[in-house]
Amino acid sequence: MNWLDLSPMGAVRRNHALEHATLNVLAEKQRGLRLVGRSDWGGFTLYGTVSVQDVADAVVVALQRLRAGESALAIHPRCGTNLATGVVLTGLVTSGALGGRRKPWWRKALQLTAGMAAVAAVVPSLGAKVQAHLTTSAEVGDLQVLEVLRREVGAVVMHRINTRQG
Repeated sequence: MNWLDLSPMGAVRRNHALEHATLNVLAEKQRGLRLVGRSDWGGFTLYGTVSVQDVADAVVVALQRLRAGESALAIHPRCGTNLATGVVLTGLVTSGALGGRRKPWWRKALQLTAGMAAVAAVVPSLGAKVQAHLTTSAEVGDLQVLEVLRREVGAVVMHRINTRQG
């Protein structure tokens, strides 16, 4: 067993996968839909204007499709993991280009520019790999959806999806 699958880390990873799968299923039905999600060990929350029925239907479909082996649904191109991966790589490139021994300014600028271009090129695929192996787990096992709750606070619409891990 992978140490990342142990509770509560494993619960967060499975919920994160279901969150992404739900967002992907919703996007297939409603192009241009703008939602934000946040996962935890008890489920996940979606922020954005969408009907509770659409969310409930998408969660059911997403869970079925993950169980059927559609692991790609657990990856989302706008996941915060991609942003974090980019930030870490940018920090490493910046440190490498600007740190260390004395270099002429033009060499630092050239190394920094080349490094940032490399970061921009690799972040989408590397972020997806980090999602697949670290921050999500498409192997949802006996994950159960308990309820889908809609709440509005002013103009903010939230959907809380509570889950139970086997």
